[in-house]
Amino acid sequence: MVGCKDLSESKALAVDMLKSDYYQVRCCAIFILGFIAARDGTVLLLLKDTARSDEGWQVQEIIAKAFDRYCKDNGYESSLPEIKAWLSDKHPNVCRAVTEGLRIRTGRPYFKTHPEVAIDLLSQHRSGDSEYLRKSVGNSLRDISKKYGELVKMEISKWDLQDQRIAFTCDHVLKRH
Repeated sequence: MVGCKDLSESKALAVDMLKSDYYQVRCCAIFILGFIAARDGTVLLLLKDTARSDEGWQVQEIIAKAFDRYCKDNGYESSLPEIKAWLSDKHPNVCRAVTEGLRIRTGRPYFKTHPEVAIDLLSQHRSGDSEYLRKSVGNSLRDISKKYGELVKMEISKWDLQDQRIAFTCDHVLKRH
């Protein structure tokens, strides 16, 4: 078990590492922060700020993993308020951290038995400004459709496919690999 001194030292080290010019070092910092986020509420704010500001796609991928780690440690159902808060953020990278981080939802506790909640949360971004986020939403919904195809079909049947942004997201939901 990590003691308070070790936790604060780990956090201080990670915060210092976030200043690096090397994305690999920043990724390591995010991994450290992900493991302590559930025990230190200020870390989630730091992760969210980093999602807004770091331009490295590699770092963004690790932020998604760190957010998932937080949800796992905190409990997915208990994390719903934070999940909703991140999904309502104005910055698409913050939202994407949730859409990517919690993939594949049907394997996550709570969402495994409540896929409709995941579908509803994700669908809120079907027409967002960010193509990067809409693609992530479409891919996540496609993942869910592998186990809950009827629920996803019911959701997309309500979408206005005349809207090009929504049609783009729907195309990713329906895409076959």
